[in-house]
Amino acid sequence: MALPRANYDPRRVCINPFPGLTLGKHRRTMGIYIAGGLFALANWTFLDAAILSAHAHAPYGEEPRPPPVHVTFLDWLPGICSLLGMIVINLIDKDRVQGHEDFGDSRAVWRARLFLFLGFALMAGGLAGSVSVLVLKYVLHNYEEQYTYYGYANVSQNVALMLSAIVLWISQSVSTEYEYTLSI
Repeated sequence: MALPRANYDPRRVCINPFPGLTLGKHRRTMGIYIAGGLFALANWTFLDAAILSAHAHAPYGEEPRPPPVHVTFLDWLPGICSLLGMIVINLIDKDRVQGHEDFGDSRAVWRARLFLFLGFALMAGGLAGSVSVLVLKYVLHNYEEQYTYYGYANVSQNVALMLSAIVLWISQSVSTEYEYTLSI
């Protein structure tokens, strides 16, 4: 498929351009609200699983038996790692990561990038930990679906926390209509 010469840019990576999404002057605010919604959804999902685990019992009409598995502190650790990673990532000044030399300290860019890497490493470790907990604790033991939900909720919490951190990072990096860049 050949593109018309007027639309062709040799620097472009993709053949089909990504659609331009214009959200108007409220794009930053919308991004922050979407990130907050993802954050709330992530924590609500896992807290739902933890509350269900605390009140788990045998189905009505069957003889009472203790549930085979509960949400323990091991299940909480991946979410805590992802939450710490999200906090670290969003506390970093975006201008320092981009390498602007306005800060006076030449090592500030290096330190900012190191902390950004540590934040993403915490989030990746949280996601890997939640997948490990899901497989080792819930899937390999062939528990019923009501008990494997605890593991799936843990993984979905970490994925939603990662998406929330990315959306918040992008929306905070977007300049607003009222932001002016002055250079001399």
